[in-house]
Amino acid sequence: MTKKHANWSPYDNNGGSCVAIAGADYCVIAADTRMSTGYNILTRDYSKISQLADKAVMASSGFQADVKALQKALSAKHLIYQHQHNKQMSCPAMAQLLSNTLYYKRFFPYYAFNVLGGLDNEGKGCVFTYDAVGSYERVGYSAQGSGSTLIIPFLDNQLKSPSPLLLPAKDAVTPLSETEAIDLVKTVFASATERDIYTGDKVEIVILNASGMRREYMELRKD
Repeated sequence: MTKKHANWSPYDNNGGSCVAIAGADYCVIAADTRMSTGYNILTRDYSKISQLADKAVMASSGFQADVKALQKALSAKHLIYQHQHNKQMSCPAMAQLLSNTLYYKRFFPYYAFNVLGGLDNEGKGCVFTYDAVGSYERVGYSAQGSGSTLIIPFLDNQLKSPSPLLLPAKDAVTPLSETEAIDLVKTVFASATERDIYTGDKVEIVILNASGMRREYMELRKD
């Protein structure tokens, strides 16, 4: 009889969904607060959103231990940047730093799927979407995580982002007002929670605009 070895993996997927929408002068970043492993809920109140700079916020799903390690690495690099340049990193600069940090670990990647949202140097909303090894793109809206396959078609239908192949290139920001974008985020999470067992409990919404940053919460179903 052959001996069977248990397959051990250094990774886990703790589930959850993240969404970001960029507007003309705002950015909305949202994520649910459920953290699971398999069919077990580890906690119903875990924030997947991290503020990296004054105008840059990251939401991450995947393996939350790797996400924490990634957040610490970015925080340390940002502190060095502040000492050297005497200013906060802009959102596009943070986007490049995140890409470099992920790509550096490409042979043993951070199992983290990120969306980075914020305001660029002109005060316009910007969203950057990533894979686990640092390939990124600036878009008008994005979703990552276990509910992303349900959320992205919904956003595509509602927002109809112009193709990046069209010339002249059109602005990626969405035409919605800030209030409409927040309502849309609440709707997509309520919808995704119905079908995805890893998304639920509560949605945390971070709104960035010229006057600063604020948070909103909405309860989701708990089963």
